[in-house]
Amino acid sequence: MRLTQPSEPVAIWLQPRGSRDQVVGLRQGATVGEAAIAIKLQAPPVDGAANAALLRFVAKRLGVPASAVQLLRGHTSRHKQIAVEGWTAAAVREALGPGD
Repeated sequence: MRLTQPSEPVAIWLQPRGSRDQVVGLRQGATVGEAAIAIKLQAPPVDGAANAALLRFVAKRLGVPASAVQLLRGHTSRHKQIAVEGWTAAAVREALGPGD
């Protein structure tokens, strides 16, 4: 479901050191007016490992190269914003829908 529109920020709530890598649903209150996609990853929040794992996880789920996924905000927080080159925020949210 790749789109040709400009990249838009997508709110993510990340839980590092999860039991497995997975999208767990939506989490309210991360940003005003927008629910964040809640993602659990096994990677620890050390030396950027969880951030790198997040970008790889999103890229794999969307079928895009890892270089197409950018971390815009939240480098040291659980509340993050990402953008995927060529994808709208709505398309990313739909493609990352809950599931393994």
